[in-house]
Amino acid sequence: MLKFDVNLSLLFTDLPLLERPEAAAKAGFDAVELWWPFDGPEPPGKELDALKRAIEDAGVRLVALNFDAGDLLAGDRGLVARPDGAARFRANVDVATGLAAELGCTVLNALYGNEPGTDPDLAAENLALAADAAARGGAVVVVEPLNSYECPHYPITSSQAAFAVIDAVGRDNVALLADLYHLHRMGEDVLALIDTATPRFGHVQIADDPGRGQPGSGSMPYPEILTRLEAAGYQGHVGLEYRHQGPGAFAWRSP
Repeated sequence: MLKFDVNLSLLFTDLPLLERPEAAAKAGFDAVELWWPFDGPEPPGKELDALKRAIEDAGVRLVALNFDAGDLLAGDRGLVARPDGAARFRANVDVATGLAAELGCTVLNALYGNEPGTDPDLAAENLALAADAAARGGAVVVVEPLNSYECPHYPITSSQAAFAVIDAVGRDNVALLADLYHLHRMGEDVLALIDTATPRFGHVQIADDPGRGQPGSGSMPYPEILTRLEAAGYQGHVGLEYRHQGPGAFAWRSP
């Protein structure tokens, strides 16, 4: 049976961050994920401790966490391939992998970075550094394709482009973050991808297209998608990374 987690960076955003883990628990979830929730790569220890305590007190598990990806609100989409972001990314590696290890989180998402100015060799070097640090906590690093409609300067927009980045790293614990919404929006056959590439998935995220709402709000065949994903032997969590839909946000999961 598939396991689901709630992305607290897109759901329950009407609440302060530290109240969202409890809200997820009250909604029936035992797992959550997060984009990097701090303003910089090395937040004060008290902020890290407060987040850790909120997750533990809620009785949920953090299953996926982004590395610092820059200023998302300003349009940044990662640091690993950017010469002007490498120092910030590297400063964050031990902090993010350390927090993940303390919370039993085994997936860390390293967003690639926007054009112009990305450097594939630098990306491979930084991903290898992150993978080695993540491995000490038993975690994988994932590379995520995004869609060019919402992220027009992001160069990794297909599973094949992501696999090329992954293959260049040379580490066994680097895998694909299969965000099925982004891939479908770019015209990729997500059912075929599930059938052929699930062993290379480090994490899966879902939302419906169009609109990035809950499954059933768009045109993607989610009953078949989820059936195929389970049949393919996917063992990880499926992250609910759709926009907040109010009290009925999770009604699609009911029989």
